This record gives sequence, C-alpha cells and structure tokens, in this order.
Amino acid sequence: MTMRPIVRFGDPVLVTPTTPVTKFDQHTEALVQDLLETVDAPGRAGLAATQIGVGLRVFSYNVEGRIGYVINPEIAELSEEVQDGEEGCLSVPGLWYPTRRAERAVVTGVDLRNEPVTLEGTGLMARCLQHETDHLDGVVYVERLDPGARKRALRDIRRSDWFMPAEPPEPKGARLPSAFGGAS
Repeated sequence: MTMRPIVRFGDPVLVTPTTPVTKFDQHTEALVQDLLETVDAPGRAGLAATQIGVGLRVFSYNVEGRIGYVINPEIAELSEEVQDGEEGCLSVPGLWYPTRRAERAVVTGVDLRNEPVTLEGTGLMARCLQHETDHLDGVVYVERLDPGARKRALRDIRRSDWFMPAEPPEPKGARLPSAFGGAS
C-alpha cells in the first residue's frame, strides 16, 4: 500500500466512466488501502480511483475527521436545498471555482465484504460525495460550473504550469515514418 500520484486534468481516465467492482479480492483491498492512504493528507477531502489512474468505481473520503471509502457508489438522494461555495480538485491543483451542489447527499454502495453501505452528509461531506461520484461517472467538476466560470477555469488550466494536454489519437490507417525518413 502506498500514497499514489494524482492524475491531472487532461488525462482521458478522468473523463471515462468507471467499471463497477465485481471481484472483492486482495486487489480490491489493495486499491482501497491506496485510496485511504492517499486521501489521508492535509487538504484532501476525497479521492476517486480515476484520480490515481484506476478505472474502477471506488472512492475514499476524509471529511471533518471521518475517513472511509465506498465501492460502487451511486447517488441515492440529493436535497432540493443547494449550497454555493468554492470547490477544488486534486486533479485540477491550485484552482478553486464557485460550484453549486446539493446541501445534502446520500450515497449507497458496498464495502470490501460486498455488504451494503449508506453514507449521508451535509455541507462539505455532501459536496465530497457528489464530487467523487461525478469523477466515477467521468465528470470533472469544471463541467458543473456556470458558463463564465467554466471559460475562466479552462483558460486558467491551460495556463497552469502542471497542465499537459492529452495527445490526440493517431488517425486510423496512419503510417509511421521509417527510420530512413520515408513512409513505412
């Protein structure tokens, strides 16, 4: 188990919906331990598996002294009452933007024994539950911003010293140059 590096905005894993966990074995346990150890650092409220490059439906949280995880989480309930506040993301480091979220959220899922889990929260916990579940659905919080804030966020991301845009995929049938300078 170890603290894992965080995947940054621009990596395709962050916008790819995750696969539900179907095997509850030592690999799943190791993933959960890595998520718990990685989220257990100052300033971290939540961490989705996609943020460490794993396309499985698991997240960990560290909010107001509560540390834990949920496997195969789904939003079960959101309040009509909303909260407005600055939101950030480990995959979009150093940048915070006003993001509207439900004031209360309920997530259901399972634990490592495949036993049902229900996690409920208000305020920061509700924000975390929504944010991390979004990650597992392939949604980065920047997509939730109002149009003006989204435009500003994308500009700020492009200008950041950490941003590395993903390379476009090679077109089908593309020919690679040979070692002698001609087409192969």
